[in-house]
Amino acid sequence: MENIPEALKLLAVGMLTVFAILLIVINLGKFLIAIVNKIAPEESQKKSPTPSVTAVDANTKSIINEAVKQLTAGKGRVMNIKKL
Repeated sequence: MENIPEALKLLAVGMLTVFAILLIVINLGKFLIAIVNKIAPEESQKKSPTPSVTAVDANTKSIINEAVKQLTAGKGRVMNIKKL
């Protein structure tokens, strides 16, 4: 029972140390991000021409519709089909 106050002191010191180190790591991370953003700013994305929308043939469309119907037990429906 005589070791409980010492154990509580060690617990408090350990938790405060971990908290302080985490604060240092977070602030160093923010500082590093700020430096990297100043040195190499993100390039603005050029608008690429949108690819022409190609119509999906009827066979593929029916296969997709049947797959969705089977997977959702008839509750789902296909609103739009787009190639990625």
